[in-house]
Amino acid sequence: MRSSNPVFSRRGFSRDNGYAGNSAAPQAGGPAVQTQGNPYAQGAPAQTAPTNPYAQNPYAQPDGLQGSGPQAPAGAARMTMDDVIMRTGTTLGILIVTAALAWALLPVDDANMARSIGVAVVAGLAAMVLGLVQSFKRKASPALIVTYAALEGVFLGVISSFVDNRIAGGAAMQAVIGTMAVFAGVLIAYKAGWIRVNRRFYGFVMAAALGFVLLMAVNLLFAVIGGGDGLGFRSGTLGIIMGIVGVLLGACFLALDFKQVEDGIAYGAPREEAWLAAFGMTLTLVWIYMEFLRLIAILQSSD
Repeated sequence: MRSSNPVFSRRGFSRDNGYAGNSAAPQAGGPAVQTQGNPYAQGAPAQTAPTNPYAQNPYAQPDGLQGSGPQAPAGAARMTMDDVIMRTGTTLGILIVTAALAWALLPVDDANMARSIGVAVVAGLAAMVLGLVQSFKRKASPALIVTYAALEGVFLGVISSFVDNRIAGGAAMQAVIGTMAVFAGVLIAYKAGWIRVNRRFYGFVMAAALGFVLLMAVNLLFAVIGGGDGLGFRSGTLGIIMGIVGVLLGACFLALDFKQVEDGIAYGAPREEAWLAAFGMTLTLVWIYMEFLRLIAILQSSD
């Protein structure tokens, strides 16, 4: 269950068959079921459920290994919702604490601007590297994830302080409230069954996210070469539109995160997978927060 932000791929989905594996997964809000080929199943009688051709067991073995591979030890700990909540809370808590410390200890006044922004850039680049490393690892590394959260917090703390104090007063708190509202809204919609994560949904979101990231990369390249805001995708009316699109993409990736958690619990994923779920949720929430921060800065600066 490789967790990720909108830039990275996610374990459980394959490029050609939706979820990798061989067994049908429960729909959002549906009952958890055990499926043939799940290496974490302990031999309990399988419940029958309608087959979803798009959502399949990300923990199932390949066809040639059905029933032949080693099963997980009977006493092995399984991932639970409490595990996901605890580890997500830990990761976000560390991020918030380091962000608050960076805000307080790295001021963005004229005398300290260069130093503070320099520290933020270094922390942000280091966090990006750690995020990429963890995204391509097969197993979760709690130390890596915690370090990522700490460095990302430093970056967000300085950037938020800069925007709040120099561009748009109160933007940081507004971005936090907006992020919390999106999280709550998507969670309610997902649990109510209003959002169905299937192969078509996944393909659409990934295509839209890839196009969005490439467009922003081109805009950044033009900004570096020609100065200003490049092609203008981060300012004015066009910047507002792109900010809204970014928030909507983040909301879609939250739905994918919820699906991963639901499938992991339903199929008896090992407890360490909860760290990957926490990592992916943190990446997505950081994405949404940054899009809100940019959007609010554009809106207030245009007043």
